[in-house]
Amino acid sequence: MTMKASTKRPLKRAGIELTALGMGTAPLGGLYAPVPLSDARAALQAAWDAGIRHFDTAPMYGLGRSEHLTGELLREEEPSSFAISTKVGRLMSFERPGRQLPPEPPKNEFDSGWNNGLSFREVFDYSYDAILRSYDDSRQRTGLSKLDILFVHDIGRVTHGALHDHHWGALTKGGGFRALEELRAAKLIAGFGLGVNETQAILDAMEETDLDVCLLAGRYTLLDGSATEALLPKAAARDVALVVGGVFNSGILASASGRKKFNYVDAPAEIVEKAEALRAACEPFGVPLPAAAIQFPMRHPATANVVIGAKSAAQVNQNVAWFEQPIPDALWLSLEEKGLIPAL
Repeated sequence: MTMKASTKRPLKRAGIELTALGMGTAPLGGLYAPVPLSDARAALQAAWDAGIRHFDTAPMYGLGRSEHLTGELLREEEPSSFAISTKVGRLMSFERPGRQLPPEPPKNEFDSGWNNGLSFREVFDYSYDAILRSYDDSRQRTGLSKLDILFVHDIGRVTHGALHDHHWGALTKGGGFRALEELRAAKLIAGFGLGVNETQAILDAMEETDLDVCLLAGRYTLLDGSATEALLPKAAARDVALVVGGVFNSGILASASGRKKFNYVDAPAEIVEKAEALRAACEPFGVPLPAAAIQFPMRHPATANVVIGAKSAAQVNQNVAWFEQPIPDALWLSLEEKGLIPAL
């Protein structure tokens, strides 16, 4: 079911539309390598020129840089012509008289740092006041008259370890979800959900509040189907739309050679082996592996769109070409028969 990147897809609960392909802006913060300003601006413009109208950003990405760059592009456009999602849960802060920052938490496996980061420190805070302040700060950094979707960023046991219960308590008992509910009720946002790498966090959040849409990175891909059994059916049943990110699992499904990253770290041997098996299975159909990877999540009805990360105009255009490349149904059937993907 190949579609155009610019195809509009409705979010039933939020009452807005996203283009089938969205532009994720983490790379513009300098993920893995520095991104020159001219390249970052060109990547965003290429996405707009390709008909992409959903832009996903976060305070974390470049410690504010991504939101500034995304806002620079979108401020010149009619607000009704695009949808923007950003995230809450991290405040960008700095020390000054009367404010001393808490010690930096240990790095988790999902945090690779930023090569173009601004001069701020991230402070995790999921409480009522912090969610509202984060909303205000993102409006200031982007300069936009609206934010469509807020994702609670990186809440989960893998991310926070021993501090998970503390942060989950701030989100649930400390009013974090209540702040998001109030923003939605006031129509200052169209909807909210989680933006995470952990499926269990979304499942848990569904029992705490009414989510509209969630961004799940790296957990519904050709290499990682951990969201398939528990999360996808529940999300579909509750009309919680899924924005799927990390479709290349940090690069291994997009790179032809060289060092292969899988979920932010060097890929283990068994993952490299499966990626090569997928590549070999795609070849008889004349389909590049990255094209299969970027289109795979769209096969499930719970998926609203796919967001891709790119650091140059060339990468954006290549992703659009992969997304729009025709793929025969016979390829998906072949991958199912080989046990390389779960059957729908």
